[in-house]
Amino acid sequence: MSQTVAQKTNAAGFPKAGELIEITGAHELEASDRAVVNLLYQHAHDSGRLTDDDAEWEIPISALRFSRHKGNERVRDSLDRLMRVVVSVPLPDGKTGEPRVLLTHLFEFFDLSADEEMPTGSVRFGLPKKLRPVLARSSRWGRIKAEVVCAMTSKYAIALYELVQIRAGLDRSVEQFTIDRFRDLLGVPPGKLTRGPDFERRVIEPALLEVNGLSDVGVQIDMVRAHARAPITAVTLRWWRKQGDDFRAAFAERQRSKLGRMARLRGEVQTAAAARPLA
Repeated sequence: MSQTVAQKTNAAGFPKAGELIEITGAHELEASDRAVVNLLYQHAHDSGRLTDDDAEWEIPISALRFSRHKGNERVRDSLDRLMRVVVSVPLPDGKTGEPRVLLTHLFEFFDLSADEEMPTGSVRFGLPKKLRPVLARSSRWGRIKAEVVCAMTSKYAIALYELVQIRAGLDRSVEQFTIDRFRDLLGVPPGKLTRGPDFERRVIEPALLEVNGLSDVGVQIDMVRAHARAPITAVTLRWWRKQGDDFRAAFAERQRSKLGRMARLRGEVQTAAAARPLA
């Protein structure tokens, strides 16, 4: 199989290495942080220097400001969190094949313009030395659309979208995960939302709402229990490529304002005529 770094960004998105998609330990990251990660990694990938020794990149701050709310302040908050978080990346030993795990930051450094509000303000960044060989050897990827992740407000939706995208080219379209593995991949904080109803309401429902409403894929998630009142032991994930009206509806929603989006996705929006009481 060809390597991830050899793939080009196209209309389906940029190729994100599976090792970066299936990281664990990213529960401290918010939806905006995950979106910024994708924007920065796409910028690095498209440069053609992703695995070069000591490669550094520079991107306008404005390119990371996909939300008008708090503007540069929100970008700075995301960069601060990205420098603090330590994630776990699967790392088989290159010589022995022994399964190993790399504990690493996602970025080596951020270098920002002192005056972040200036029109030419930029962010310079680098990748950790130990992470570059992982990316160089990667042969499994998912195509991620920046416009999709930047449209989402749930960090669980972004994680779910990426998990499906890395599996989009498989012959099968269903996979089962243990509940602990699925929680880790979605970035659910350890020890939080452990009750089934809370997990479904706070994690699964918003993730499905945004992935099904904003992306080019449809997703279904079924909880696996020994019986109706038993704890969740596993999760069955099903996915499919949207076509026709479903595809066009998701594209149209991404072009609309975020204001009122969640109500629209839930089907709660009424037209003035429909809402007007009968005389």
